[in-house]
This record gives sequence, structure tokens and C-alpha cells, in this order.
Amino acid sequence: MTPLVEPASELEADEYDRYSRHILLPEIAVLGQRRLKNARVFVIGAGGLGSSVLLYLAAAGVGTLGIIDDDRVETSNLQRQVIHSADDVHRLKVDSARDTIAALNPLVRVETYPFRLTAANARALFEQYDLVIDGADNFATRYLVSDAAEITGKPCVWGSILRFEAQVSVFWSAHGPTYRDLFPDSPPPESAPSCGEAGVFGMLCGVAGSMMAAEAVKLITGTGRSLLGRLATFDLKDASWRELHVVRDPARHVPARLADDPDSCNPEVVADHDVDSITVPELEHLLRERSGGRSEFELVDVREQDEWVAGHIPESRLVPLSRLRRNAAIDGTPFERRIVLYCKAGPRARTAQSILGAAGYADVIVVTGGFDEWARRLVHGTW
Repeated sequence: MTPLVEPASELEADEYDRYSRHILLPEIAVLGQRRLKNARVFVIGAGGLGSSVLLYLAAAGVGTLGIIDDDRVETSNLQRQVIHSADDVHRLKVDSARDTIAALNPLVRVETYPFRLTAANARALFEQYDLVIDGADNFATRYLVSDAAEITGKPCVWGSILRFEAQVSVFWSAHGPTYRDLFPDSPPPESAPSCGEAGVFGMLCGVAGSMMAAEAVKLITGTGRSLLGRLATFDLKDASWRELHVVRDPARHVPARLADDPDSCNPEVVADHDVDSITVPELEHLLRERSGGRSEFELVDVREQDEWVAGHIPESRLVPLSRLRRNAAIDGTPFERRIVLYCKAGPRARTAQSILGAAGYADVIVVTGGFDEWARRLVHGTW
């Protein structure tokens, strides 16, 4: 494998000490460590996968790490997102990750992007880096990353986790298949539960994330055999591993431009569907109308029990999306009654909307921005 990155001019004395165990490896040695020092890696997501990826790449001496994530640390993240601590709850994940990396290895430069990856910014961001690592948790971003990497010619290390199972691969259109060759079509959003619904074995993030970091280091230094053209899958519950071969589809359309997928988890994208959605102020008005007997509807929270306990919109009832997947019904609610759904930010409510619509409920709408927007406006007094 040809090394992806040219070496830096030299290592400082303290770098020889810090990276001595890498330097002892003939496959990496001083030259490989100099390549790592000169490398620029863009990591998408500072969550479960991104946490381990960032920690190991920082420890390995990757010179510059870019982190994009618009989310904030929540207590439920701490079970698996090991780059964050209890003191970081409510902080931006990119800020928390930056500070942890600085404490681990102050020689690494960190560039933070506290916003979502979109079709408008992806290309310009990718062009600044040698390598992209995709730790996204939704299909829309994965396809956007794949297209942006292909357009810019960047290799992409990809991983995905759910429950006890993980998948890891390397995609690089210049030398092999892409994510779209493995998964040509985006599945409907209701086809797969999120980690917030189905759960995830915390240690799985460490296994998959460290494997992704290893693939990045191998590409940068030209060490060993990469996962390009191969998909590694593993199940920690059964301690079983498999490998599948991935090939390019010669008939696949090569993207000429980037486009945001309407299934994106971005609340701003969801808000475009104004026919079957309402804003938080509109919900507040509806609740006042219902209290005065001038309106009748069912306000349903489709998040999970732990999220509900932590906080919910008053006068709503809990019907988790995980339950609706098994039984598309809301007990005691006639099919003709209006149903107003909300989740954390919008995507799960959209999925529940599709499920209930297919089951025969005639009037189902979604609160854009979900509970996060409700809580934000409540805190800031912007009703």
C-alpha cells in the first residue's frame, strides 16, 4: 500500500519518547511516525465511534484532527462515549473532545466544527483533510459522506454499530468500492431503530472505533492490508467475526453534486415538510385550545422511557417508537382523531408518522424540533 501522507520533516526529542512503541515497529518506525505527524484527519461525529477514534488517533500522534458534530453531551452518552465525562454534560461535544485530546496529547492540533455536515459545506471541509472517518449515526449523513468523499477523491473509513453488532470498512473510489456500492439505496427511516431505541453495548464502540483508527493509521503510513474492498462484521455477544468482500458496481451512477437527503436527522430539513408538521409555538397554541375545550388531539412522545422520565412536554403521553414498530396502534385513540407526535428533535417522530399513517391513522403531524426545541424555548422564555 502506498502511504497516503508525506512525512513531516522531523520529530522532536519528546516525540521520540512519546511514540517510542510505534517507532519500534519496523512497519511504522520513524518515517511512519513522521507521516502521522503530518496527517490531517476529519472525523464526523464525536459520539460512540468518534470517541474511540479520536482518542487513539490523538495518542498515535496524528498531527491535525478535525471534528464535526453539532450535538451536546448528555448523561446517557457517558456509557459509551468515553471521550466525554460527567463534567461535560450539556457542553458541545466538539469542545469536550477538544479538551480531552489536549489533555491526552497537547502536540495534536484540533479543529472543531460545531454544526452539521451538509451538502453546502461537505466538499470544502473534505478538501482540507487527507482522510475522512465516518462515525455518523444516520443514513442520510452516510450517503452524503460517501458522495463527498468520491467527489473529492478522499478515502473514507466507515463504521456502524447497533446493539451488540458492528461493521467496519474502508471506501475509496479511486482504488475500490464506496459506501453506495455496498448499500446502493437508502432504506426507509422506519426500517432500522436508532441506538436510542434499541440500545448499544458500550464496549462495542471501543472495539469498532479502535479498529477504525487502526485502518486510518494503516492508510496514512502505508502499513499492512487495509479493509478496502472488505467489510468486517462482528457480534460481541457471540464473540463471532465475519468478512464479506465488496466490489464496485460498474453501472453505479457517480455523483456529480451533493444533495441533502430528506431523511436527514437535521431538524431544519424536517421543518421543510410544513403540510404535516407544526412548530413549537403552534403546539403551545393547540394545547391552550385543547385546555379550553376548543380542540381535540392526542399529544404523543415517541421517545423511550428513560428520556420521558428525564423530561417531557406536559399533557403528553408516552408511546415509544420501539413499541410502535411492533404494534402500530395508540390505545384508546380513534383512527380519525388528530395525533401530534414529538421526539428529541424530529426524525423519530417522522418515522412514527409513517408507521401510523400506514396503519390507517388519518391525521398525524409532527412537532419540528421536538422536545429539544420545546425545552430551549421554555428556558429562554421565547414563547
